[in-house]
Amino acid sequence: MTNTISPIITPEQAGTLAGLLRERIKRTPQRVAYRYFINHENRWVMLTWHEMGRRVIKWQIALKSEGLQPGDRVAIMLRNSVQWVAFEQAALGLGLVVVPLYVNDRPDNILYILQDTGAKVLLLEGREQWHQFSSVIDQAKGLKRVVSLHPTINEKTHPLLRAKKTWLPSDVMTSGETLETMDADPDALATIVYTSGTSGRPKGVMLSHHNILWNAHAGLNVAAINQEDLFLSFLPLSHMFERTAGYYLPMMCGATVAYSRSITLLGDDLEIIKPTVLISVPRIFERVQGKVLAKLELRPPLAQKLFHTAVKVGWDYFNYEQGRAKWQPMFLLWPLLKKLVADKVMVKLGGRVRVTVCGGAPLSSGVSKMFIGLGLPMIQGYGLTETGPVISCNKIEKNDPLSVGPLLNNVEAKITDTGELIIRSPGVMHGYWNNQQGTNEVIKDGWFHTGDKAELRKGVLYITGRLKDIIVLSNGEKVPPSDMELAVMQDPLFEQVMIIGEGRPYLAALLALDPQQWRTFAKQHNVEHEDPASLRITAIEKALTKRVGTMLKDFPGYAQIRRISAQLEPWSIENEMQTPTLKLKRNKILEHQTADVARIYEGH
Repeated sequence: MTNTISPIITPEQAGTLAGLLRERIKRTPQRVAYRYFINHENRWVMLTWHEMGRRVIKWQIALKSEGLQPGDRVAIMLRNSVQWVAFEQAALGLGLVVVPLYVNDRPDNILYILQDTGAKVLLLEGREQWHQFSSVIDQAKGLKRVVSLHPTINEKTHPLLRAKKTWLPSDVMTSGETLETMDADPDALATIVYTSGTSGRPKGVMLSHHNILWNAHAGLNVAAINQEDLFLSFLPLSHMFERTAGYYLPMMCGATVAYSRSITLLGDDLEIIKPTVLISVPRIFERVQGKVLAKLELRPPLAQKLFHTAVKVGWDYFNYEQGRAKWQPMFLLWPLLKKLVADKVMVKLGGRVRVTVCGGAPLSSGVSKMFIGLGLPMIQGYGLTETGPVISCNKIEKNDPLSVGPLLNNVEAKITDTGELIIRSPGVMHGYWNNQQGTNEVIKDGWFHTGDKAELRKGVLYITGRLKDIIVLSNGEKVPPSDMELAVMQDPLFEQVMIIGEGRPYLAALLALDPQQWRTFAKQHNVEHEDPASLRITAIEKALTKRVGTMLKDFPGYAQIRRISAQLEPWSIENEMQTPTLKLKRNKILEHQTADVARIYEGH
């Protein structure tokens, strides 16, 4: 009998995250690990696990030249790439602690994180990031080296600055070197990930090797990913959802990861790469839905009816397959509708996707209904950075899109008297870095307090809102705004929505409009789309309010919008109205738009 080695590496076999790579190279050295695009050669290339190991060795030699000690922190501020993985694996193998940073974060935030962690090495993208950061670089007292990925950087501009091409050793120098994987305790600190809070300073979440390995392995039991799968990575690796589900999990089972060139080229990359697995946040599919529906409006009525019929039949058929509905004669139309409508949409996603995992934010029922109705296997999960991150997830064969699925193996959950979800699992963080008070506030008697309101029904988790996000109107009525905001954003005209009304007599909405949709809307209402004053015309405000109301027609009477204030400028990271994970900074927006709020509630 032949003794074959399983392609799946368990947490016990890996020991650490660096051990995971070492074991992967040992088991499948010649299988393709990564695919990426080389701009100056204008082509996609492949990299095997063995070749990846050789790259990691070069980064390890360079890191060792800086005199770093186990436990020292190193920071990385790159877009998703093979270099991101190589740098991190090199650092982890030397017992260093990795601090991921968002490439679009503000310099003052980056400086705070570097100061808080005492990071000694920073790897960044190139000149643009350096120019943004150079004005505050000298305030990061512990920093010993800044390395630029791209070679055009002028090393003479600062004594700490080096280009990767001169910092890394040559191939000749590394020919006899071997990959180092320090024998570390699985419970040792692996990374400090800063949560992008909507108020105040971010907190550094401390996660161990075991926290993350356990979570990735538990995820494999949800989606049955295997070494034949191909991921397309586009969410930032600085986000724990992508890092665990889109980096460590594929490494654990030997799957291939392709790195998208950019979000703007994601549509092209989907058709070129033809992935089988997508890790995504709802916002990506909300944008795709908006574009699909906007194009649909330009089609003849018959084509529109055919599309909506396909979605309805596909959705009903999905519920039949899930055991939630009876067979209907209309299901006989599905093969034809699939060919005429659904397959044409799915081919835009590459045509091979067998599972899409959505997390990081609530997935609206409208989005899930459309894509599942068109045949996309979409499952929703739930988690937080502090929990490693995934707590629960649906499965393809048992999928309730209104829920976030059953708990992962070895996750315990309780609902408190206030309705808050608290959990205990091997993925829960060790605490917040340099913040014992913050740690004590969320971890009590071994239970992590999520801050989310939830319900557990027959072992399936339903998130019903945030404890702190409830709006209390002046009449005492309590309104959770998030579901309303998601509903309004189903209309492609509304790019961003923030419901307000705390202590007020009625609800109102601050709106950021989609420019193209606004152009069409303005033309229909005979106003100048380029003139911001058009948004303040009473008839336009009434028309926008009515359109918002249409999206909220199924909500209770108290959850209706009486007034709106619209704008064309989006709330963004650049204008400090969004966090790096695209959450709205509600207090900041209210402060910035004081005049708009006053106008909305004038006389009340």
